[in-house]
Amino acid sequence: MAKILSAKIGPSILNADLSDLYTESQRLLDSGADYLHLDVMDGHFVPNLTFGHPLVKCLRNKIKNAFFETHMMVSEPEKWILPMSDAGVDQYTFHVEPVIDVPSVCRKIKETGMKVGIALKPGTPVNVVVDYIDMADMVLIMTVEPGFGGQKFMEPMMNKVRWLRNNYPTLDIEVDGGVGLNTIHSCAEAGANMIVSGTAVIGAENPTKVMASLKETVTAVLDKH
Repeated sequence: MAKILSAKIGPSILNADLSDLYTESQRLLDSGADYLHLDVMDGHFVPNLTFGHPLVKCLRNKIKNAFFETHMMVSEPEKWILPMSDAGVDQYTFHVEPVIDVPSVCRKIKETGMKVGIALKPGTPVNVVVDYIDMADMVLIMTVEPGFGGQKFMEPMMNKVRWLRNNYPTLDIEVDGGVGLNTIHSCAEAGANMIVSGTAVIGAENPTKVMASLKETVTAVLDKH
């Protein structure tokens, strides 16, 4: 049976009040988030530092059933596979750029039972995924340079999304960076079905309305195909 794609909205909690992460995360889930996108930065692969597996584990202890995706913006993603699995992460999305043996990292993630996400920075050509796409559950196309929130959306990255959708019709494709009500049409038309939105959702007066609108836009395009 062919896999049926669905639209999913995963707010990035990086822009939320990190001192009250549980309340903020629960509020987003109650407002219609399909999953939580947790940005993990090591201060090496990207200049910023955020949080690690101890915090994720604390969050999991309070939020039992939500789907957690960790976006690992780290130089050595293989180091954190077991700790993040132990912390209750559902999908481990890592950047291919610093990794020498991508299939090995994919295998190690799979062995823990987590899903595999492969992330590409704006400067990385999309066809690098060909060698290990069969090991990935999802590909994340960064639409800004990773490491900082609130950047401007890079429209040319939609060519990568289009290429992926044309070549892998049933693949989950995620976009992250500068995605909001003004840019969601580009993402949806290009073929993205998993939408990470930070500032646009967290900063909204009515996050429920914003997430519903993002989801409707993506669903409308999926329904046409």
